[in-house]
Amino acid sequence: MVKLRLQPLQALYFTQFLSAFADNMILFVIANLLRENGFSPAMLALVSISFFLPYILLAPLVGPFADKHPKSFVLVIGNLIKALSVILLFVIDHSSILLLMLSYFTVGVGAVVYSPAKYGILPELTSNEQELFRANARIEGYTIIAILLGIGGGGAVASITAPLISSAICLLLYLLSLAMTFFIPRMAGNASIRYGTEARRFIADFAVLMKRPDTRFSLVGTGSFWMSSAVLRVALIAWIPVALGIDPQSFSVSLILATTSIGIIVGAFLAPKLIPLKKFTRSLNYGFGMLLIIVLFPWIHVTAVAICFLLLVGFMGGAFIIPMNTILQEEGKTLVGSGKTIAIQNLIENMLMAVGSGIYYLIVYLGVSISGAIVGQGLLLLVFLLYLAGQRKKLVG
Repeated sequence: MVKLRLQPLQALYFTQFLSAFADNMILFVIANLLRENGFSPAMLALVSISFFLPYILLAPLVGPFADKHPKSFVLVIGNLIKALSVILLFVIDHSSILLLMLSYFTVGVGAVVYSPAKYGILPELTSNEQELFRANARIEGYTIIAILLGIGGGGAVASITAPLISSAICLLLYLLSLAMTFFIPRMAGNASIRYGTEARRFIADFAVLMKRPDTRFSLVGTGSFWMSSAVLRVALIAWIPVALGIDPQSFSVSLILATTSIGIIVGAFLAPKLIPLKKFTRSLNYGFGMLLIIVLFPWIHVTAVAICFLLLVGFMGGAFIIPMNTILQEEGKTLVGSGKTIAIQNLIENMLMAVGSGIYYLIVYLGVSISGAIVGQGLLLLVFLLYLAGQRKKLVG
C-alpha cells in the first residue's frame, strides 16, 4: 500500500490553490442563482458587498486570532467556515437576496480568518530568509493561478452546470483544501495574546502608516485599484452579454473576464523594469492609463477589441500596484511589522471595494445603464488618482 506523503509547504500551496479557486468560482455560482431567480445584474454588486464586510468588521481581530492558535488549525477553521457558506446555498431560499448575501458573507468570514494564517505560517515552515522569500513567491504564484482558473475555468463550469452541482463542486474543493491542511504540522501559538490589547494596537498602527506620506500613498493607491477591479468584475459580468451579444450563461463570459488577470500578471512582471523603486510614484501614470481605458469601454462592441482592452486594463493595473505594494511592505515591516501591514492594507482595500460596489449599485438602481455605471466608476477612480497626484508632488518635492 502506497502512502500519500506531502511536504508541509507543498500541502500549504495546494490548500491555498484549492481554497482560492473555490473563492472565485462561487461568485459565478451566486451570479447564476441571481439570474435564475429574476434579480437584475446590479444585485451582484450588492451581494459582493457582503463578502467585503467581514474584512472590515474583523480586521483588528483576525491577525491576533491567527497568532494565538496553531496556524494550521486556523486554516482548518477558515475552510470549515467557507464550506458552511456552500452548505447554506443548499438549504436557503434562493429567491431571498438577504439569504444569498448571508451565504457570501460567510465566505468572506472564512476568507478573512484564513488569510493571515496562510502568510503567518510561512516563517514556521521555512528555515532561513531565502527559503521564506521563495515560499512567499510560490504562494503568490499559486494564488494568481487559482484566481485565473477560478474565474476562467470555474466560471465556465458554473455556466454549464446547474447551480446545485457547481455549489457541490465548490464544497468539494473546500473540503479537499481542508484535508490538505492535515499534512501541515500543528505548531503552538501564543496563548498570552489578548484581543482587546491587539485591537488597540491595530488602531495605533493604522495611524502610523497613514501618517507617513509614502505608506499613505501606497495604501490609498492599492485600495483604489482593488476598488475599481472589484466593481469592474461585477459590472463586466452584466456588460459583456449586452455589449458583445454573448449569452449570459455562456462560459465565454468568464473566459473573457479572465484576460484581465492575465494582464495583471504581465504588468506585475514588467513593473520592476518599467518603474525604478526609488521613483515608485511614477506608477500613478499607469493608474491614469487604466482610467482612460475604463471610460472607453461603453463604446466597445467587438469581442476581440474588448479582450485587448481588458488585457490593457490588467497590464496598467499590475504596473500601477506592484511598486506601491513593494514600498508598503518594505516600509510597513520596519514601522509596524509585515503581518499588521497586510491586515491594515486588507482593511482599506475592502472598505473601498465595499464603497465602490455600493456606489455602482446605487447608480444602476437609479436607472443608469451598465455602461454609464462603468464610466461613473471611472470618475470615482479619477477622484483617488487626483488625490494621489497631489500627494506625489509632496513626495517628489
